Amino acid sequence: MTVLIDPPDAAGHGRLWSHLASDTSYDELHAFARLAGIPERGFDRDHYDVPSEWYDAVVELGAAPISSRELVARLIAAGLRRRKTDQLG
Repeated sequence: MTVLIDPPDAAGHGRLWSHLASDTSYDELHAFARLAGIPERGFDRDHYDVPSEWYDAVVELGAAPISSRELVARLIAAGLRRRKTDQLG
């Protein structure tokens, strides 16, 4: 299982957020998110948005902390990166 999380430094809605992603598959990502109790509404194209106060618990469950730049690079390398402009389906 290779689930990755970047530091909680993305601001939005009055708080800071991390991004949780998998460089293996979306199925793995969704399964981990369910295990961590992250709501489905937190999924955004290729990652889950995770509030900063959940960061430590998600790492304890097994998410590997990496930089935001590395997270994006790993998604691209795995062919799992979905940009806003990408068409699905």
